[in-house]
Amino acid sequence: MKKQIITSVTAIFILLFTVYTSNAQNKKITTATSNSATIEVIQFHSEHRCITCLKIEKLTRATLANSFPNIPFTLVNVEDKKNAKKAEQFEATGTALFLYNPKTGKKKDLTNFAFMKAGDEKKFEAELKKYIEDFIKS
Repeated sequence: MKKQIITSVTAIFILLFTVYTSNAQNKKITTATSNSATIEVIQFHSEHRCITCLKIEKLTRATLANSFPNIPFTLVNVEDKKNAKKAEQFEATGTALFLYNPKTGKKKDLTNFAFMKAGDEKKFEAELKKYIEDFIKS
């Protein structure tokens, strides 16, 4: 009898802990999504990509994965006819990196930054994070 009571109490505590932990995690996810899902990062490229262009993609993806997992990243080939309208909208003819808010139409061109900082992973990540945070706030 005593063993059944202890088992029942333990089961209730485990159940309550699981429910409480699950609710706390859901709140965090909702908050992160509402802050960052309003923007996206777009990298334009041509068919033949240089080492720096590939590095920009790699560093951008890593920064987003580490700091902003809910912000979508889109890679757009400007030479593909199906992307002509989007490339024209951003005036992209080759490699370019943009922050974009599709709700407001606001854009931030980060192309010069990306090429200048692609050789230094730590500076690239730190500055891209700052650009994204500032863009979300504005």
